[in-house]
Amino acid sequence: MKIVYVAGKFRGKTAWEVAENVRAAERVGFEVAKLGAMPLIPHANTSNFDGTLTAEFWLSGTLALMLRCDAVMMVPGWPDSQGARLERDTAKAVGLPVFDAGGYQALADWIAAVAAPVVEAEERGT
Repeated sequence: MKIVYVAGKFRGKTAWEVAENVRAAERVGFEVAKLGAMPLIPHANTSNFDGTLTAEFWLSGTLALMLRCDAVMMVPGWPDSQGARLERDTAKAVGLPVFDAGGYQALADWIAAVAAPVVEAEERGT
């Protein structure tokens, strides 16, 4: 199964805005899951840690998680986030496929293409 990192805006001026950003990432993650890939949604993983350690710590940690993924899916509104822009740029720099917000068909096509060799190998018993 492919792992798709969900990248988007996290911070907000209020707790409500942060919660809305987390919810938006979760919605995108659910769409990723419906396509057959496992979403990694850092927003949901660390949302209750906001204000604990430095932003640099959390961004560094989420970048490390992203580099272990197979692809990146952007959340609508991602250009408004310095962190999401860094995630996108880093993913592209290391050659991870990056799918723009709403690019579910392109992601579905990619999943089908990368899953096909695995299915064929399983059918051959290799």
